[in-house]
Amino acid sequence: MHYDLIVIGMGLSGLMAAKTAAAAGQKVLIVGKGMGSLCLFSNAIDVLGQFPTAMKMTDALSQWIEDHPLHPYSKAGLKNIEEALSAFLSLFPPPYAFQTIDNRNCLLLTGAGTLRPTYLIPVTMVDGIPVDVRRALIVGFRGFKDFYAHYVANQLRCRGIGLELPDPFYQEPTAAALARLMEKESFRENVGREIKKQLQDETRVGLPAILGTHNPAQVKDDLEAVIGTKVFEIPILPPSIPGMRIFNCLKEWLIRKGVSFLLGYSVSKAVLRGKWCERIEVLHPPVITSYSADKYILTTGRFIGGGLKADEEKVFEPLFNIPLSQPPSREDWFRNSFSNDLPHPIHEAGILTDASFQPVGERGDRALENVWAAGSILAHHHCVGEKSREGIEIATGYAAAKHALEK
Repeated sequence: MHYDLIVIGMGLSGLMAAKTAAAAGQKVLIVGKGMGSLCLFSNAIDVLGQFPTAMKMTDALSQWIEDHPLHPYSKAGLKNIEEALSAFLSLFPPPYAFQTIDNRNCLLLTGAGTLRPTYLIPVTMVDGIPVDVRRALIVGFRGFKDFYAHYVANQLRCRGIGLELPDPFYQEPTAAALARLMEKESFRENVGREIKKQLQDETRVGLPAILGTHNPAQVKDDLEAVIGTKVFEIPILPPSIPGMRIFNCLKEWLIRKGVSFLLGYSVSKAVLRGKWCERIEVLHPPVITSYSADKYILTTGRFIGGGLKADEEKVFEPLFNIPLSQPPSREDWFRNSFSNDLPHPIHEAGILTDASFQPVGERGDRALENVWAAGSILAHHHCVGEKSREGIEIATGYAAAKHALEK
């Protein structure tokens, strides 16, 4: 089957690329062996966490682009970044909306009891933003191993409690299982009543981020009505239920727009004719199916997603064999000190592109004529240290699709 555009990779950058193309009326196929890092790490939307919270994000990005000309943000440009974030926000109207705190980074409470800077936060976490969290009651569930209420409470110098789950509870209490239970009215009412019994002088209640996957704002409202105080979610260890909400929302929107999904299978081969990709092959054991398109966008991520691989000598991109920016030898992958303020060089390895996000070689010559790249697979960024993962994925997925449509 032939498409206008095939997106390879189903993380946030791939989903945003597919959304941008589908909104322009393109026939799109998105292929991915999994859901990317969304369901592992994403809770809020990090854009650039290295600047003080007093600084407006527009000013921070402008300065960053000026200081880092090779960074993916610099290639996207401030206008595309702002358009991309706006396009993302349009997918989440109230009641489950994402918002900024005065267009600046805010300090979001984590499951370790620390505060981390982030930019866009879901409405279910907003009431945990005020700095004075000592009047909060932190609530966990006994047997739930991904969130320790007492540990978080000790860091914040407030109270923490662990609720007993209903007896008998036959399954291990995982984030996904608790999220499903929270969507049952009887379960959340029981939880709310038990929390209300434990309240002293607290003015808000912090829960692990498991308030359902389909209608978390309603779950939050119902709990607040029973408890009689504000409720907020706290990000926890993977898997990320808020990340699943983002994935599900984007997937549902794309399906409504007629985008074809091929989830659970990776692309086994790209068939090239010179610098032109003619088709891709997807293995459905024991059958191999071919799909062709006018244009392709590669958003397979770095090492975790399998977008980059390494052998004893070098890092390589396994699908198209696109040239990479990387240290000259394996001895240069890491710095002498493991804990260093500067990122290890291996973490900035990735695909070099031109200003249109088309892959290029070290001399700047275009590697492929109808292929674009987006997301964390790009070179010259350290998204973890920069706290920019979701921002890079949203901005470059949008910009790469936009450039592909213009060609």
